[in-house]
Amino acid sequence: MRDLLAFLRDYRKESILAPLLKLAESLMDLLVPLVVAAIINQGIAESDEGAIFRFFLLLIVLAILGMAFSFSAQWMAAKASVGFSTKLRQALFDHIQSLSYRELDTLGTDTLITRMTSDINQIQNGLNLGLRLLLRSPFIVFGAMIMAFTIDVPSALIFAVAIPALSLVVFGIMLLSIPLFAKVQGALDRLLGMTRENLTGVRVIRAFCKEQQEIEEFDRRNDLLTSMNEHVGRLSALMNPATYLIINVATIFLINQGALRVELGALRQGDVVALYNYMAQIVVELVKLASLIITLNKSLACARRVQEMLDVKPSMEYPTSLPAELPQTDEAVRFDHVTFSYASSGDAVLSDIDFLAQKGQTVGIIGGTGSGKTSVVNLIPRFYDTTTGTVTVDGMDVRNYPAGELISRIGIVPQKAVLFEGSIRDNLRWGNEDASDDELWAALETAQAAEVARGKDGQLDAMIEQGGRNLSGGQRQRLTIARALVKRPEILILDDSASALDFATDLALRRAIANLPGTMTVFIVSQRTSSVREADQILVLDDGELAGIGTHDELMEKCPVYQEIYYSQFPDERPSAARGHAGEEVAR
Repeated sequence: MRDLLAFLRDYRKESILAPLLKLAESLMDLLVPLVVAAIINQGIAESDEGAIFRFFLLLIVLAILGMAFSFSAQWMAAKASVGFSTKLRQALFDHIQSLSYRELDTLGTDTLITRMTSDINQIQNGLNLGLRLLLRSPFIVFGAMIMAFTIDVPSALIFAVAIPALSLVVFGIMLLSIPLFAKVQGALDRLLGMTRENLTGVRVIRAFCKEQQEIEEFDRRNDLLTSMNEHVGRLSALMNPATYLIINVATIFLINQGALRVELGALRQGDVVALYNYMAQIVVELVKLASLIITLNKSLACARRVQEMLDVKPSMEYPTSLPAELPQTDEAVRFDHVTFSYASSGDAVLSDIDFLAQKGQTVGIIGGTGSGKTSVVNLIPRFYDTTTGTVTVDGMDVRNYPAGELISRIGIVPQKAVLFEGSIRDNLRWGNEDASDDELWAALETAQAAEVARGKDGQLDAMIEQGGRNLSGGQRQRLTIARALVKRPEILILDDSASALDFATDLALRRAIANLPGTMTVFIVSQRTSSVREADQILVLDDGELAGIGTHDELMEKCPVYQEIYYSQFPDERPSAARGHAGEEVAR
C-alpha cells in the first residue's frame, strides 16, 4: 500500500496544500457561530445596529475567504488525484507488459482490465475526497468541541460524550465493511470475465442456441453481486441513522442544558445558538465523514488489489547485454530434450522434444489437436521458459538474449489473426516502423494480400476497424502474414496462419516465401499435410511427444501417426488393402 504513495511524489505540493487549504476553510466555518452569537448578544440584545452591520460584513468576509480556500483546495486535490491515477495506470500497464505469458495466463484478462479501469478509478475518487475531507471533517468535529469549551464548559461536556460515541459507530462499521468491499470487487471480476466471454463468443453461443442458458448464468452471477452489494450497503447504511440518533439525543441534552444555564444567567442567548450551530456542524461533517469512509473503504480495497498486481514479479529474467563473443553457426533453432508444462497444469504438454533446424530450412510441424504444436513454436521466441532442456537460437540459449533482442529476430503470425484499428499501412508497419511503401507492397505480394489492399478505397490508407471486423478471415490472415514479412525476420513462424486460405492461395503463399532471398528459417504449423509436405523436415507431434521427424516421403514410410493424418485428408491415396480393411471395420 505504501508503495502506491510513491506515485504522489510529483504532487507533493498539491497533496499538502489541498488539506491545509481545507483546514483554512474549516477555520472560517468555526468562526461563523461566534460571529452569529456576537450579533445576537451585542447587536440584537442591545439594539446596536452598527454592531449588527459590522458583524454582518465580517460574515461576508468569512464566506468569501472560505469560498476561495475551498475552490483552491478542490483544484489542488483534483490535480493530485488525477495525476496520481494517470501515473499509477501507466505504471500498471507497463508492469503488465513486462510480465511473461505464464503470469498473464494465471492472472486472466478480465482481472487485468478491472485493475486498470474500475479499481484505479475508485482509488482516484478516494484520494480526491481524502485530500479534501479526511482532515477537514475531524478538524471541524474536534474544533467545534474545543470552541464549545471556550463558550461554556458544562455544556461542552455533552460534546465530549457524543463525539467518542459517534467515532465508535463510524469506525466500527468501517472495520466491518472493508473486507466486504474486497469481496464485492472479486465478484465484479468474475462477472466481467463472463461478460467478456459472452461478447467475444457471441457467434458460438448463438450457433448452439445457448443464449437462454448464458442469460440465466449471467443473471445468477449478477444477482450474487447485487446481494453482496446490498449486504455491504445495508451495513454502511446503518452509519447515518446511528450517527443522527446520537447527535439528536446530544442536541436535546444541549438545548436543555443551555436553557438552564441561560435561566441561571451563566449563558447568554447567543451563546446557546452558537453551541447549537457547532452541534449542527458536527452533524454535517459526520455525514460527510461517513460517506468518505465508505468511499475510502472501497478505495483501500481496490488499492490492495492494484498493489497485489504490481507485486507480481516476472518469472523471466534477462541479461543486460549480449555476450562479447557470439557463436558462429549454421544452426537456426535447436531443441535439446525439452520438456514443458504450463503453470496452470501439472502435466507436461511437451515431453523430450529434440530436433535441429538449420538456417534457411523450412520446418513443418503437424499433429492432432492438443498435440503441442503451438507450445513448441511459443518456446522459440521465449514466450515461456522450458521446464527442462534448452532451446537455442543461432547457437545461443534463448535465456541469454537481452529483453527484446530475440523477438526482434523473429516474425510471428499467431493462430488468431489480430489487426488493430487504423490504416493498412499502420498495421503493416508494426513489423518495421521505417518501412517504405515499396517494402509494404512487396510484403503484401508475398503474402498474397496485394489484391486486398488494392481493392480498398485508399489502398494502403484504407482503414481497418478494431480487430479487423471489416475484413474476412482469409484477408486478416494474409495481412498478418504481410506484417510479419515487413519485419524481414531471420526466423518466420506461421502458427496455423493459413487455415482460412484455400489450397491454391496457400500453395502460392508458401512458394512465394520459399523464393524470398536470404536464409530465413520458416516454421509452418498446420493441420494440413499439403501445407508441410514440401518442408525440408517435418515434426510430427502426438500427445506432446515427437512421434516422427523427417521429410514427407520418409514419414510416409516409417511414421504411422503421419500416415494416418495424411490418409485422413487424402483417402483416395490409401493403399487398396488398407482401404479394404477400413471398409471391413466400418461394416462391422
